[in-house]
Amino acid sequence: MANAGLALGTAPPRDPAWRGRVTATVVALIILWPTLVMTEFKPWQLLDAQSLDSTWRFLSAFFPPAHSREFLLLVLEATWQTIAMATAGMALAMAGAIPLTLIVNEHLSISRLGSGRMSAPAWLIRQTVRWLLVLLRSVPELVWALIFVRIVGLGPTAAVLAIALTYCGMLGKVYAEILESSDTHATDTLLRNGSGRLAAFFYGTLPGAATELMSYTVYRWECAIRGSVVMGYVGAGGLGQRMDESTKMLAGSEVSTMLIVFVLLVAAADVVSKLFRKGLS
Repeated sequence: MANAGLALGTAPPRDPAWRGRVTATVVALIILWPTLVMTEFKPWQLLDAQSLDSTWRFLSAFFPPAHSREFLLLVLEATWQTIAMATAGMALAMAGAIPLTLIVNEHLSISRLGSGRMSAPAWLIRQTVRWLLVLLRSVPELVWALIFVRIVGLGPTAAVLAIALTYCGMLGKVYAEILESSDTHATDTLLRNGSGRLAAFFYGTLPGAATELMSYTVYRWECAIRGSVVMGYVGAGGLGQRMDESTKMLAGSEVSTMLIVFVLLVAAADVVSKLFRKGLS
């Protein structure tokens, strides 16, 4: 029957959404093209003979990776320092983010019970804390690291403080969104029956959001490890500083070893995240 319909000149059905797809593609190209021009995006330069030659000479030195005992001990020490910086920074960030999250969480506001609207002082306090979180996460950790390097000097302290400030803003924002999107029935019931805010949080809000909070926290710890590596380039120590030194010396085999360590660190963080989620579920 289909062949007969086509033979009689019946046109096949057209996709009703084709105009929207074509329009979206054209709009995306119109927006993307000026940005590519403005950023001088020229990927064909990678295929230039000189670029290909430099790339080949650098990458060919990646194999075999450096594996001397002395170098591996240096990498192990730098890796431990990187993990320590990320963990200490995250601990400080959580110490600041958790109380700030409890303040901005509207579901823990007693003044909104009954009327559904918070009082003016409660609203003002929450908005002030929200803007503080915006300020903290608006400045990248690398910029904070550059500032603290000028204040406290070179070393891991600058990286720890930089991670603490930026990640405090990030954790506070996402923690608040996770808690506010969770079921509030138990929390409201506890508050209406005279429970304190902390008790309502621990017994009403936290149980339903614990898995998601833990998953995001471990993910941010993984990001903090990567951030610690980047901050090593500005003198904060750890793997980043070692990699900066090896890159400047064009020691491809050493860079290769440290890249392998980066991959293993991220994989280990992923395993830790799965274990925590499994334990909480």
